[in-house]
Amino acid sequence: MGFSDLRELVAHLERRGRLRRVTVPVSRDLEITEIVDRVSKARGEANVALLFERVQGFEMPVLVNAFGSGDRMATALGVERLDDLGARVAKLLDLKMPGSFLDKLKKLGTLLDVAKASPRRVSTAPCQEIVETVNPSVSGLPILKCWPGDGGRYITLPAVFTRDPVTGARNVGMYRLQVFDDRTLGMHWQTHKGGAEHQHRATARMPVAIALGGDPAMVYAASAPLPPGIDEVVFAGWLRGEGVELVPCRTIDLEVPAQAEIVLEGYVDPAERRLEGPFGDHTGYYSLARDYPVFHLTALTRRARPIYPTTIVGRPPQEDYWLGKATERIFLPIMRLMLPEIVDVNMPAEGVFHNMVIVSIKKRYPGQARKVMQALWGMGLMMLAKTIVVVSEHVNVHDLSEVAWRATGNIDPKRDLVILEGPMDDLDHAALRHRYGGKLGVDATEKGPLDEVAQAWPDEIRMSDDVRDLVTRRWTDYGL
Repeated sequence: MGFSDLRELVAHLERRGRLRRVTVPVSRDLEITEIVDRVSKARGEANVALLFERVQGFEMPVLVNAFGSGDRMATALGVERLDDLGARVAKLLDLKMPGSFLDKLKKLGTLLDVAKASPRRVSTAPCQEIVETVNPSVSGLPILKCWPGDGGRYITLPAVFTRDPVTGARNVGMYRLQVFDDRTLGMHWQTHKGGAEHQHRATARMPVAIALGGDPAMVYAASAPLPPGIDEVVFAGWLRGEGVELVPCRTIDLEVPAQAEIVLEGYVDPAERRLEGPFGDHTGYYSLARDYPVFHLTALTRRARPIYPTTIVGRPPQEDYWLGKATERIFLPIMRLMLPEIVDVNMPAEGVFHNMVIVSIKKRYPGQARKVMQALWGMGLMMLAKTIVVVSEHVNVHDLSEVAWRATGNIDPKRDLVILEGPMDDLDHAALRHRYGGKLGVDATEKGPLDEVAQAWPDEIRMSDDVRDLVTRRWTDYGL
């Protein structure tokens, strides 16, 4: 099932015991962060979405951790398991492959959800029940100060809408915004991202809209590192099975999700920059203060009684890990299309997305692990991956204990480590310099005659199947 807005998701999660309402007064300064950090790191039923109903000084409730587990992330995107998303993408990709007209005709029904994915334009919308164009201000929003060393308060779960000044193509990204004052915010779009590319092409003030909340698929799509040319709004429509409703902004020439809770309209001057940060980031460290563009507010529109959606980032696991995990499962079939030898991929929480990628492959020729590493480093934002570990097809890439065992026991450092240099994530504090540094590839596959190793590769210890079956049948007899 899909959801038209955050309210439907909140109601669904509450009915299933996956959301808790916090009804006592709480402060937006640090207290909410500490609560959410404990809940997001809890296991099982203790990890729930949180709706803070009495944020001190505000009438607006704050929703956090709505996407903070595998089951909630899957629910938000209308599937039972995150792997179902990859299955849908694989089915779509299969339609693009060569085949007879009859073959494609038989699959025509599966194309209909793609045909319905284009956005639908409306003239009135819930996100414009209240419109502030005279002296608009963000002072009425319960924007959090997350960590003690933060440079200020931050909006952390926005969908930022821009258009390419040259081509008119839309981009939607998720970039944090630091509140400088009631009408001015720091726009932290990193140099590798779509919003920054639009700003680089701009020669005059560039309109920008910031949507908070709305259809959960749209919220997720803003975070997804889509290939160039794929419209995040269309992608969200494909995920939810029908087009996203868009409404024109009141003071700028952009459209925003009609079902959003709050929209900030404004502009960025390409010539203006201001010191933004520090910020307690998903790396578990404070990202350094640097100069970034400045967003100027021209209007604030909202629902009459909005929910303020936000997220906490910090040492993983946090909610953003599950947004990233959805992307991992969605893009696995695309990786397989480009690199058919890939079996599975894991970007573990401990690697904070860009620090660690584990990939299993069907190995059949010398140097294949290196070929996969280098191909992945050349695939869109995978260029920012710091470490890629390649294991054989039978290895469970999601079992970090097994991966560590293979990655330490199956390598000779002189032969199996690849070190090179390239682009790095803006937030990589250990890089040689800002946005540029070293990368490590680890070939942890078993070595054999193909690899011309100097000594025979030993057999792996494994109990015989008949004894395993025997013990399984008799397990209760042992009293264990």
